[in-house]
Amino acid sequence: MTTVRDRMWLWGHEAGSHDTEWAIGRPSRITPVEAAFYMDVPNLIMVRYHDKPEMPFDQYAIPFRRLKQVFWSVVGGAGRSSDEERRHVLELAVRNPNIIGVFMDDFFRRPQDAGDLGVLGVKELQSLRNQFTVAGRRLELGVTLYTFQLDMPLAAHLALCDWVSLWTWIEPDLKDLEENMAKCEQLAPRSRKLLGLYMYDYGQRCPMPVEAMHMQSQTALDWLRAGRIEGMIFLASCICDLELEAVEWTRDWIAKVGDEELG
Repeated sequence: MTTVRDRMWLWGHEAGSHDTEWAIGRPSRITPVEAAFYMDVPNLIMVRYHDKPEMPFDQYAIPFRRLKQVFWSVVGGAGRSSDEERRHVLELAVRNPNIIGVFMDDFFRRPQDAGDLGVLGVKELQSLRNQFTVAGRRLELGVTLYTFQLDMPLAAHLALCDWVSLWTWIEPDLKDLEENMAKCEQLAPRSRKLLGLYMYDYGQRCPMPVEAMHMQSQTALDWLRAGRIEGMIFLASCICDLELEAVEWTRDWIAKVGDEELG
């Protein structure tokens, strides 16, 4: 039987990734796998941030084998990517059977930016997907979608994504979760949906209020029970050792609801 915890994911970054630019105020030392065990979340989306960790990833990825399911980024924070990195991650998946797919963070560009709407064009994305059969299994493709991007013409890109994770960048916009999820469902009707849950308000560079953490977590749980989403993602591993109130509340909440069985 599948439990709520089975549908929970932790967003992973190199230890200390958020120490300097988000006004968090304290340095972090916790690794992604340590954070997953601390939060008691079995699945992890590992996203490269400021080109960390450095390639090759093989030795770095060894502890990840204890996790149930892993996505590994081929487009990292700030939309950074390269042919070399994408090839290496596909090779990494061959040697690590619990890597079920690859993920693209900060993939879509704002309309005023030059170039394609995505870091990769639709044809490039299809070419990447053509390489997804590894070691006798088929990898899946996940992507980050922010609520402020929901009015962009992204349907062609999203049609190639198996998983779409929806993120609300600033806490005041959480009041529009229902409306924004409906837009996401219209924009990407065939993809599996994950609801992204920030445990820190990065958009406003301040702590996430516990009340807001409770609201978005309960919404995710209700939607999971109803089959509207496939899971929820808690962000990020690199703040899990800072004793932030929202993080510790989330850890307690996971302990309370994680063993609930899903029909």
